[in-house]
Amino acid sequence: MKLLITGGAGFIGSNFVRYMLGKYPEYQVINLDKLTYAGNLDNLADIADNPNYSFVEGDIADRKLVDDLASKVDAIINFAAETHVDNSIEDADPFLQTNVIGTQVLIEAALKYKHPRYIQISTDEVYGDIEDGFFTETSILKPSSPYSASKSAGDLLVLSYVRTYGLPAVISRCSNNYGPYQYPEKVVPFFIKKLINGEKVPLYGDGSNVRDWLHVLDHCKAVDLILHEGKIGEIYNVGANNEHSNLEITKKMLEILSLPEDRIEFVKDRPGHDIRYAIDASKLKNELGWEPTVDFEEGFRETVEYYKKHFSSKQ
Repeated sequence: MKLLITGGAGFIGSNFVRYMLGKYPEYQVINLDKLTYAGNLDNLADIADNPNYSFVEGDIADRKLVDDLASKVDAIINFAAETHVDNSIEDADPFLQTNVIGTQVLIEAALKYKHPRYIQISTDEVYGDIEDGFFTETSILKPSSPYSASKSAGDLLVLSYVRTYGLPAVISRCSNNYGPYQYPEKVVPFFIKKLINGEKVPLYGDGSNVRDWLHVLDHCKAVDLILHEGKIGEIYNVGANNEHSNLEITKKMLEILSLPEDRIEFVKDRPGHDIRYAIDASKLKNELGWEPTVDFEEGFRETVEYYKKHFSSKQ
């Protein structure tokens, strides 16, 4: 199989590129990435010379480029996205351009070249927050930020193309990913970088906001299954039921790094901050046989140690 993986120099995308080339050595992968601030080719330095891997710098909203690349592959997996909520609050334009227009360009190309499968990588944030219970794939979308609104729009566009044009698409919606190669604007690498530099970490509000934490490798395994076995036109939630508040996660980092809790600085909450994300992944488990395999305590400790070593080596 020949795959076009967009956003493959980012956090989840780079882990997925490496995972797929390792599991399917006969597959060919083209990585299309714009190399914005969050994209880093160092994330894939270890596989850069793989003969079945090639990198193209470019924008998924570039119709001519996408058309050319789509003509050479069998499927597109779209990880490319603007994702940082704070940035979307400051300026929504890049989020609409990439997450909506870019998605439209990709699905048009997938249709044109009659790809048997298109995978849209989305997020649990499209559902908004929930105090009790869990969102399922049929829950209404209630995004709280320009970021999640743009991802919702991209998802709905994909589903409209499934119905109107017969686009053979599948959508995945994942919870908070953790693991190596994440850009340090997200809470885990961001806080660890500050902590090893002797700074305090700014925690929004009282830190009571809850997230479900999913190891990036478990996410990659889920997308692999969805690519090969997912039912066209369906949505699959990908979550690990590892719920922790932001305060608990911060304290866990401090514990692993043997630092005191006075390194936490509580700051004014951001506008529209979702209280709790929680998704039901039973559909993915029951229909495709997926199960998370990374133990949270072990995986989180390894992640903290990775960033401690990574950022210390950059000093």
